[in-house]
Amino acid sequence: MAGDRCGWQARLYAYPEPVPPSDPALPTARLSEDITRVLAAFADREVTLREIIVLMQQRAYAFLLLLIALPFATPVPLPGLSTPFGLIMAFLGLRIACGQKPWLPERLLALKLPATWLPNLFRAVQRPVRFIERFLRPELTMLVDAPVLHRLHGLMIMVCGLLLLLPLPIPFTNMFPATAVVLLACALLEKDGRFSIAGAVVFVLALGYFALLWLGGAAAVQHLLERLTG
Repeated sequence: MAGDRCGWQARLYAYPEPVPPSDPALPTARLSEDITRVLAAFADREVTLREIIVLMQQRAYAFLLLLIALPFATPVPLPGLSTPFGLIMAFLGLRIACGQKPWLPERLLALKLPATWLPNLFRAVQRPVRFIERFLRPELTMLVDAPVLHRLHGLMIMVCGLLLLLPLPIPFTNMFPATAVVLLACALLEKDGRFSIAGAVVFVLALGYFALLWLGGAAAVQHLLERLTG
């Protein structure tokens, strides 16, 4: 019993790198295959984040980042879910940025997703995922494997998660940080440095967009104060 428990915990907290196949000639499972496997296991009932992590094993945390970021990669903000999912992104990003193995507290691991959430999500993202798969492959792996750059991935994911935490009902406030996390998660899943570069570019765009919102809001407040005191 103790041995089984230790083995389960090892799988649960394993670092999210692609599982090396037993036969080098066999390729690592593709994203669409991973999604099909999760959907087949949990399509008709509620599912916790812990169950998804155990099923995905070493690919779990990067896959989880991709899974929870995809619904927000749209111009229209999704109310209600951006705060808990942004918290998960920020927490995982912080662990990676600190050079620690990804981990989630018990409360987040026990978070339940509604029975219809996974099927609806996968139907919505099926085409984008298959499009991404056409370009995703191990290239420029040093941009992912280098310790400093790997931590930089975590830092960018953490900041994007914090941006998603902001309850702003403004178009594109979810899309930019979520798209950056999608690209960075794909880079981590397949060690694709090209997606690292793309994720970094979108991350900079996200910072610029939020900076413009902040400057615009500050200018509006100043204008209002001038009118009230004028």
